Amino acid sequence: MKIITLHKAIKIQDLYNLLLQKLNPLFHERRKSDIDFTVEQKNGSIEINSPKIYEGFLFSLTLNGTELWITRSEHYVDDVNSLTIESILNDLFKDLAGDPGTDLVQEG
Repeated sequence: MKIITLHKAIKIQDLYNLLLQKLNPLFHERRKSDIDFTVEQKNGSIEINSPKIYEGFLFSLTLNGTELWITRSEHYVDDVNSLTIESILNDLFKDLAGDPGTDLVQEG
């Protein structure tokens, strides 16, 4: 799990809306691929997946105060699409946090 501190409180709905709006267009731009990912809210978390390609989620995102907990599926750690999504997520988190920024607290 990766834990990122967002130095600005955000709502899960704001994160969800941002991912719905930007994740697929940014992925298409970076990978030159027509793969689409689903973004779903489940039990207070957000899951990212592409059911036609992957079984289960690629990423699960949970807010805990100002910490963002990111769980990546262990089955697709070295998958190029998963790595691309992770790069996009990192950029979007910086945008979401604004001027206060983000800090990586833990990765493992």
